[in-house]
Amino acid sequence: MELEELKVKFGQKVNLLQAKQLASYMRNQFSFYGLHTPERRLIYHDFLLAEKKSKQINWQLLNEAWQEPEREMQYFVCDYLIAMKKYFTFEEMARIESFVRTKQWWDTIDSLIKPIGDLGLRDKRVDGLMLKWSVDPDIWVRRVAIEHQLLRKEKMNTDLLKKILKNNLNSQEFFINKAIGWALRDYSKTNPDWVRDFIAENCDEMAKLSITEGSKYL
Repeated sequence: MELEELKVKFGQKVNLLQAKQLASYMRNQFSFYGLHTPERRLIYHDFLLAEKKSKQINWQLLNEAWQEPEREMQYFVCDYLIAMKKYFTFEEMARIESFVRTKQWWDTIDSLIKPIGDLGLRDKRVDGLMLKWSVDPDIWVRRVAIEHQLLRKEKMNTDLLKKILKNNLNSQEFFINKAIGWALRDYSKTNPDWVRDFIAENCDEMAKLSITEGSKYL
């Protein structure tokens, strides 16, 4: 699939009312075709199946799609990378970093953590990079570092998690404090004692939001 074909397929499904509603939900930072997730994914479902068989990531297509003004194009990039995550390599981290650092908001950030997190289980060089990202001036880059181990359960690298979280304590940023809480809440389903101990040891430096979110299942 070429970019122009994807644009035509999206354009055929334009819903101006939904586009306005979606833009408003995203604080009018992005324009939209007005496609909800199921309808959007159906458009490129067969294409992604074919791409999996090729086992090669089409970075040119992804870069072109990312530059498009409509937010559905960035969602396509995220869905593509998630579908192709097993073929993503550490040498390509700079490519995905360009997506992390541009057109930023929680929606794309919380999707891009998935291929990065999967790679981290296959290549330990990701650990060092995420530790570096955890002190980056960009809050969205730090959010990736905080969240990239979500859903790992018993595969959680607790030493890495602890270092990354501690690097982000005493933050005044809502999206950082929320991410800390989510990371703790998620891991509490697997290891509640670890999470309980972390909160007890660091509560004086943690935002109330982080404690509330992290304690939800304790």
